Amino acid sequence: QVQLVESGGGLVQPGGSLRLSCAASGNFFATKAMAWYRQAPGKERELVAEVTSSGSTNYADSVKGRFTVSKDNAKNTLYLQMSSLKPEDTAVYYCKAVITPAKGSWFEYDSWGQGTQVTVSS
Repeated sequence: QVQLVESGGGLVQPGGSLRLSCAASGNFFATKAMAWYRQAPGKERELVAEVTSSGSTNYADSVKGRFTVSKDNAKNTLYLQMSSLKPEDTAVYYCKAVITPAKGSWFEYDSWGQGTQVTVSS
């Protein structure tokens, strides 16, 4: 049983900033990797930023230089610091975690949160 809960979304003006959080809770050994996705109406869900199992970070070209992703391993929590926000950043932002159920397990699975709305408008 794993639950991912996103928070921090809301309405901001263009050029503003916002920080999203995603907390993983439940019965599991570790979050191998975590990532932020977003989906705007009528568009396909896209990868925004991720922290890999090795601790590396990757960003979509559209957000690179404006967004910063980080992970607190002790808290199994993922963050997304968003700055210089643009109207095209408006979307529902989803958190994904790659779950290792138990120590030594070779099995892993993906878990998704319910999403948090980010609206950038004046």
